[in-house]
Amino acid sequence: MQPLWTPDNERIDQANISRFLHMLRSEIDPLITDYHSLYQFSVNQPADFWQALWEFSDIIGDCGSSIFEPADKMQDARWFPEAKLNFAENLLRHRDDRVAIRFRSENGSSSEYTYKQLFLAVAATAAGLKQCGVVSGDRVAGYLPNLAETVIAMLATTSLGAIWSSTSPDFGINGVLDRFGQITPKVLFTANAYCYNGKVFDCLSKARQVAAEIDSIEQVVVIPYIEQDISRDGFDNVSLWEDFLDHSVSEIDFQRDSFDLPLYIMYSSGTTGVPKCITHGSGGTLLQHLKELALHTDLHRDDSIFYFTTCGWMMWNWLVSSLATGATVVLYDGSPFYPHPAAMFDLIDKLDISIFGTSAKSISAWDKAGIKPRQSHRLSALKTILSTGSPLAPESFDYVYREIKSDVCLSSISGGTDIISCFALGCPILPVWRGELQCRGLGMQVEIRDDKGAVVIDKTGELTCSASFPAMPVGFWGDTDGSKYQSAYFEQYQNIWSQGDYARLTLHGGLIIYGRSDTTLNPGGVRIGTAEIYNQLEKLDEVLESLCIGQQWQDDIRLVLFVRLSDELQLDEQLRDKIRKTIRSNTTPRHVPEKIIQVAALPRTISGKLVELAVNNVVHGHPVKNIDALANPESLELFRDLAELRR
Repeated sequence: MQPLWTPDNERIDQANISRFLHMLRSEIDPLITDYHSLYQFSVNQPADFWQALWEFSDIIGDCGSSIFEPADKMQDARWFPEAKLNFAENLLRHRDDRVAIRFRSENGSSSEYTYKQLFLAVAATAAGLKQCGVVSGDRVAGYLPNLAETVIAMLATTSLGAIWSSTSPDFGINGVLDRFGQITPKVLFTANAYCYNGKVFDCLSKARQVAAEIDSIEQVVVIPYIEQDISRDGFDNVSLWEDFLDHSVSEIDFQRDSFDLPLYIMYSSGTTGVPKCITHGSGGTLLQHLKELALHTDLHRDDSIFYFTTCGWMMWNWLVSSLATGATVVLYDGSPFYPHPAAMFDLIDKLDISIFGTSAKSISAWDKAGIKPRQSHRLSALKTILSTGSPLAPESFDYVYREIKSDVCLSSISGGTDIISCFALGCPILPVWRGELQCRGLGMQVEIRDDKGAVVIDKTGELTCSASFPAMPVGFWGDTDGSKYQSAYFEQYQNIWSQGDYARLTLHGGLIIYGRSDTTLNPGGVRIGTAEIYNQLEKLDEVLESLCIGQQWQDDIRLVLFVRLSDELQLDEQLRDKIRKTIRSNTTPRHVPEKIIQVAALPRTISGKLVELAVNNVVHGHPVKNIDALANPESLELFRDLAELRR
């Protein structure tokens, strides 16, 4: 088998990672000549690697004389214990007339900020926060669409050493209270409304309830995103965005603090209970993001980078770190399929986007819809496509190279909110193999372990990380004894991080992700990753999307497959047979579901991930915790008391 794409010599020579390799060869070890030797160096000599990355990235701040302090527990180890830095200062290092942010909305509204204008906007916002009494360690929350003002508010917050936490406005009241209620923010930023798929949704009524329920909120700031009258009724202390800013201030007093100073509070999906408040440090986040953006994604100053995301998903945090490189960040609010399925490719052409990020679900949807951008769009600037959110099916790799662009680095990436970054991702100097993530992340000692805990290659098992890395959470907010942190990642293997993904390390050095291991199916005691089944259904135009669970049945587990079909098709025996044959011929008989059931919708989290566990709970009569974490909780009723599941 041949790779789908191989970088040419010009691309390799111009890559940031090639410059990094040259620096390491000159200063540390002449045997570091390619990605694989670089990776081994990064995990064998981690302190030397991360110090070299600090220098290569020109981090603003003092790294101190100590790089790493090991500890008995992996999570207690400390990186750069003497360092002093400020996250926002590093993202605002450029203050010229290059475009920093381009914002576009599905409703046609737009805005742009140069790096000089961005700095001044952050200075004015930080002054407003100071007047509210915000100091280092305080929490500031954003209940916001993906606006330029969202980035500005985050940078202003972190410039003061305060902690930023955000969620998207499509979250329900209980979902927001379950998150922000735990962290007691002092200031809440919100918008008056947002738009999606041609419709406008009010935000203020929900923001009023949030502010009323969370006593710690002293100030609400409303961004007038959608043109309409804004009522201040129901708020104790509210300001409009422009009134909140202090434009008399044009400088920022960046508060440099420790490497582990809390920067972001992120949240677990909350589908199994109250969301965990995952707290990330400023130094680890900055260093990890610059590694991934500059080295793995090959982001340069003349690039325009886009990721379709809400500010409630970690890819938003990842995307905005691109500002530290001086590149142009493209923000988008709305549906990626509005006003037509190829809308994102229009955006690529209009804004000359060179690095485009999306979800595996979107790529599959474009394929199913017959979208052929290479025939209808220029895509002349596009050099890299990123995909995450779920495993990218091999057929989607084929689609990208066949119908989007043949000369593009397709990087499927995988990590999570847990580390606000990636365990495996792309590399501009490596080939792309069908169905594989290109490589393990530098400095991440990623290993696959079998049921006995042994490290395996070219076999499926649990994705683990066996050595400390700077982007590990500094803790969970409110988890005073660390027990929740310990339970989340270190219960399965002693002192080894378990990510909860079922994966295989290939002979190419890449990774294949088969899905979440906590939803791994075990019919007859044989482990099956759900992605192995979903990948086969990607081949069938009739099936738009699918979800598979293991139903307890007659002292065993039987596979039940739920499908959503295209064009109002009805599931009949002929199509069931086609589905079974497709799965059997490309996997094993164990993968073939005993039941195939058509449903009108499948439940997803607000960030777009299928919720297998919620369906499993409904089918077995168990309660589903935290319904507000779902984008379409009403879909769960489709799975309740299904007659087909009782025979």
